[in-house]
Amino acid sequence: MVPVPKTSNPRVIIIGGGFAGVKLVKKLKNLPVQIVLFDRNNYHTFQPLLYQVATAGLEPDSIADPLRKQLEPVKNFFFRMGEVFKVNPEEKMIETEIGPLDYDYLVIATGSKTSYYGNQSIMHNAFPLKQIPQALDLRSHILQNFEAATIANDIEEINSRMNIAVVGGGPTGVEVSGALGELKKNILPKDYPELDFNQMHITLLEGSGKLLGGMSEFASNKALKYLKKFDVNVQLNTLVESYDGAVAKLNNGKEIRTHTLIWAAGVEGNYPDGLPESSIERGRILVDHFNQVEGIKDLFAIGDIALMKGEGFERGHPMLAPVAIQQGDHLAKNFKRLLSGKELVPFKYMDKGSMATVGRNKAVVDLPGNLKFGGFFAWMIWMFIHLISIIGFRNRLIVFSNWVWNYFTYDKGTRLIIRKFVPKNKK
Repeated sequence: MVPVPKTSNPRVIIIGGGFAGVKLVKKLKNLPVQIVLFDRNNYHTFQPLLYQVATAGLEPDSIADPLRKQLEPVKNFFFRMGEVFKVNPEEKMIETEIGPLDYDYLVIATGSKTSYYGNQSIMHNAFPLKQIPQALDLRSHILQNFEAATIANDIEEINSRMNIAVVGGGPTGVEVSGALGELKKNILPKDYPELDFNQMHITLLEGSGKLLGGMSEFASNKALKYLKKFDVNVQLNTLVESYDGAVAKLNNGKEIRTHTLIWAAGVEGNYPDGLPESSIERGRILVDHFNQVEGIKDLFAIGDIALMKGEGFERGHPMLAPVAIQQGDHLAKNFKRLLSGKELVPFKYMDKGSMATVGRNKAVVDLPGNLKFGGFFAWMIWMFIHLISIIGFRNRLIVFSNWVWNYFTYDKGTRLIIRKFVPKNKK
């Protein structure tokens, strides 16, 4: 058994220290329960800014916060670092890398992981962007490629080292493409004056006919316009069929020669083993309107991993941080009702809008009431919302000071190869 103090109160195990799990722990602090949080890392990551770590805008500790420190005020809380491999709903037990543990209530908030849609060549050679180690690997890899380009003799090899392809035209793909465009325009030519940056090509590939598919046509068109200003080549209705680490083959018969392909084209649920097949749909855990897993008592799922169908959300809620935060908050209120013997209240998502930044002074924002913004004002909104959403005053201060420095100096000071990236096939 995982060493956890015995208690006469109900034990609530939460798997995952993301937005949903952290919000739930904080809101349960005054209830007569024992809270045990499991996560494979000892920190919470502010994932919306991972791309800035990957593109040398921020250091990882500015978007991460230790879970123990963050949840210290919750006195009925215990954290255990370890991956949960399997759940056993019949015995109300979980199996982890540090041992088993029983529960009275279990909440799965494990979020999502990168989906490669079964394409093995892409899975082995592309760069995902879901975790801090992945962002650091990508940053090192990009900088190592430019160092390699300065000593290469073959022009095709030089260009291949400099070229970068991004797959997926959602918020992550658009934001990382814009950040790379900023690097090309303002920073890298100063670092590498011996290289011809007219030969560097940043390509954004999107399988559908528009960027930012979950946002308005206004936002999509504006994003496309802004990316072109950063010299990003956007190709719509284009899929990557294979990638061997040097050449990406597209569905239109064309090829892109690049040593860097960033995969931002899809995610899927990251759930442990042990759940019945009837509880899984489209790679997510099927839940009712109370976030309870269909057909299983005392087992809940919240955040990206949860698939809750309803009017306007026939395919489930979008896999976004605001949904996860609201579900964590709502489930805590339902736990209070559950412990009091009251009826549970169904979850109702409050859409507060969507946004994406496309680089310096350029962003797009869709707000409720058909309000749409683009340009500098939208960029200010994007910065403000992200700044207040970051957990911890210290992190907010660091991020804000970095943004101010970057804005006035046109510089990003974290272009460091702290740990050299070695591809899987060379380890």
